[in-house]
Amino acid sequence: MATTYDFEDAPTNYDDVQRQGGQDAVYDPNFVPDSVKSFVVHMYRHIREKNVYEIHQMCETSFQTLSERLFKDTPWPSVEAIAPYVDNDHVFCLLYREMWFRHLYARLSPTLKQRIDSYDNYCSLFQVVLHGVVNMQLPNQWLWDMVDEFVYQFQSFCQYRAKMKNKTEQEIALLKQNDKAWNVYGVLNFLQALVEKSTIIHILEQEKEGLEQFTATDGYDYSGGSNVLKVLGYFSMVGLLRVHCLLGDYHTGLKWLQPIDITQQGVYTSVIGCHIATIYHYGFANLMLRRYVDAVREFNKILLYIYKTKQYHQKSPQYEQLLKKNEQMYALLAVCLSLCPQTKLVDESVNSQLREKYGEKMMRMQRYDDEAFGIYDELFSYACPKFITPSAPSFEEPLVNYNQDAYRLQLKMFLYEVKQQQLLAGVRTFLKVYSSISLAKLSNYMEVDEPTLRTILLTFKHKTHSVGSDGKIISNADIDFYINNDMIYVVESKPAKRYGDFFLRQIAKLEGVINDMDRIKLE
Repeated sequence: MATTYDFEDAPTNYDDVQRQGGQDAVYDPNFVPDSVKSFVVHMYRHIREKNVYEIHQMCETSFQTLSERLFKDTPWPSVEAIAPYVDNDHVFCLLYREMWFRHLYARLSPTLKQRIDSYDNYCSLFQVVLHGVVNMQLPNQWLWDMVDEFVYQFQSFCQYRAKMKNKTEQEIALLKQNDKAWNVYGVLNFLQALVEKSTIIHILEQEKEGLEQFTATDGYDYSGGSNVLKVLGYFSMVGLLRVHCLLGDYHTGLKWLQPIDITQQGVYTSVIGCHIATIYHYGFANLMLRRYVDAVREFNKILLYIYKTKQYHQKSPQYEQLLKKNEQMYALLAVCLSLCPQTKLVDESVNSQLREKYGEKMMRMQRYDDEAFGIYDELFSYACPKFITPSAPSFEEPLVNYNQDAYRLQLKMFLYEVKQQQLLAGVRTFLKVYSSISLAKLSNYMEVDEPTLRTILLTFKHKTHSVGSDGKIISNADIDFYINNDMIYVVESKPAKRYGDFFLRQIAKLEGVINDMDRIKLE
């Protein structure tokens, strides 16, 4: 079992080396502690035996433990140093380097050369998967980490490259020399190639007809084959959604996600990091496309899921990222509900958390004054993805930083949308009060003339409707109206009252009280 390879008691001289040298001990990439030898030998054996459970335990537990104990401030030993212990296996060395660079990015600041080397390693690894014969079964967590890290490192490189002001001559020369490294077309081509070569879209269509068992088996192949290409292709669709969100192309991003039915459980829900990344980017893209109802519905579901299950992920390496995304999605939900009040779509426990975190700010956001715009700006800036400018920089003097340009553009577009809704808040307030009202009366209340009021009402119709993913017009409004003979008639949707959640909470409270009473010893 995996506990045999926890390596807590494995013999090593590396701790002694670090203690003798202190914090300034020189990192020797060729020194391989005994515990690392044991780790790579066992990992290599488990990969050859397709022992998915053991591989998962070693990646999620043993690798993290060794990193914390031996490589907290240094990289792991080089691939050349460990290669003799794994028969110089080419594919295993590529996988080891993928983990090596992931550790480097997580704990240290990679140099430009290391960023380029990591891209080359991903190119080699994906080329093997796409054009070679890969007879492996790897855990879904590791395959998701590959796609997730590939997109993250692309984003990180774009941000790094855009900070031109303090670049040295050597860095500029290296950037010019390696202009294909982390090129946006290369990144998109690899992700699209994985989707197409895996035929995952066809597999998911076949599954709907009962001809495939991809989701039922969590993507694993129990007939002795490999799951690597299929699952990488599946996760690449989520990766493409993320890349297009970083580029500000929300429509294309959602189009790539369409083959995955996010209203149902799927392989994407088998990995908590993938589940959260999928819904976060799906919700954000819908927010920017004014599909507020879709965004609110999915944010509510994932926040409720995290609320109920986060205690089970406390030991996960992704736990801090889970909490951060949780807070960001509450901020995005507050924005959605301020622009499109749809509280009937929000579960009571999520709504309670939301009011506790952002209740006061949401009240101030309804005023649409300078303070309100400041709050919209604050929440958007906190919760949005780290947008990128994918184009190569200008190497002409003077060198300038442009890493914030994409973010400023998206913020400007968002705030422009918020300002357009400023007058609509007043219209909605009056329409909520009346079931019918004449145009003359409403124009008098709003202190505008009738032609201007008609323009405002048309704007309200436009802003509360959007084009859905299927091309149909969908409504985001909790109220609707029509005009007949200079009279406005209001149709308000009545939310269905839900009593089930209330009774379940009261039952749980009662059981808690009974358990507390049982523990009390009467004197």
